[in-house]
Amino acid sequence: MEYNTQEVRNSWIIRFIIDSDYRILRHFVLLSGILAVIAFSREITEYPSPYNYYRLACIYGSIIAMSYINMYFLVPQFFFKGRYLLYILLLLALVIAWMMIIGILLGAYNPEYIVIRHKHDNHLRGYYEGTIILMPIILVTTMIKLFQRWTIDTERINELNNITLTMELNELRNQINPHFLFNMLNGIKALVRTDVDKATTVILQLSEFLRYQLYENNEVKIPLKSEIDFLSNFLELEKIRRDNLSVTLSCSIDPSVINNMLLPPSLFTIFVENAVKHSINISGAQSDITIRIETEGTMLCFYCYNSIDPDYIPSVDKKKGGLGLLNIKRRLDLLYGKAHTLTLAHTKSAYNVTLKIPYELYSIR
Repeated sequence: MEYNTQEVRNSWIIRFIIDSDYRILRHFVLLSGILAVIAFSREITEYPSPYNYYRLACIYGSIIAMSYINMYFLVPQFFFKGRYLLYILLLLALVIAWMMIIGILLGAYNPEYIVIRHKHDNHLRGYYEGTIILMPIILVTTMIKLFQRWTIDTERINELNNITLTMELNELRNQINPHFLFNMLNGIKALVRTDVDKATTVILQLSEFLRYQLYENNEVKIPLKSEIDFLSNFLELEKIRRDNLSVTLSCSIDPSVINNMLLPPSLFTIFVENAVKHSINISGAQSDITIRIETEGTMLCFYCYNSIDPDYIPSVDKKKGGLGLLNIKRRLDLLYGKAHTLTLAHTKSAYNVTLKIPYELYSIR
């Protein structure tokens, strides 16, 4: 029970630090904490009233300004981008500049007591001591932002791993299942009797299909060519199972570039599976599936179209129906965030998918 209580308490602290729901309260605690530290320090208490209140306002306001400039400009623009030396230099310059501003503000208030005291002050030593005191205070806000970033990234990675594992298990259940394999083997058996060459081709396609599912699908990133080959083999195998299925898969990217493009595996699979599933025409008319892959600047574009028979209502597993699409949407969010776009357009006679993601190139030496 003590362990569970401690775990809940730690979890609440983490939520307090990173959740947007606690943002106002979080800033209030930060502002109050800095005020409490400064208000009871010798830099304030050893001066008489009302000058001590003026001094408190100047020092407190300056520290708050430095903290927020650090948290919302220096840390994201320099520290998080790995420019650590430049970050330290800019932070040091910020502290020195604000100390000069504090000196000007305090110099504007010159009661007799302060004038006499300042004659005995060593300004150079004051800047040095002020820098030593202020730098750790400002760096506390850096630690807070760093902890927030680390916690959010850790949660994203864990959630992505869980979703990836779930998708892999679903793919193993839904794609490499006995029903699919039996249909393929029965089709091959029939082809062996009528068209040996075609049966040989189908066996090779089925082999490539299974190899991708069992090996390449477990990689973090794979070449775009592997993904295209898998989709091609999958669609060719589906054409054997389906009569009057017309499939067009085109890629306008230079072949030499395709081999050097990397992306996470099975990003397009669920869309192609849905296209196959929903393109069935119960009247026996031709069903169409068109897939295009191309680039637009730094984006890899995937387009998938399939015809729809308004009279056909596909069977839906209530336990699993729609999970594939929800999982891929969440996976794309975790992988690319706002850097990707996914558009799903549905009419009575057609379904269109447009996915645009940033692509990565690597060079083979």
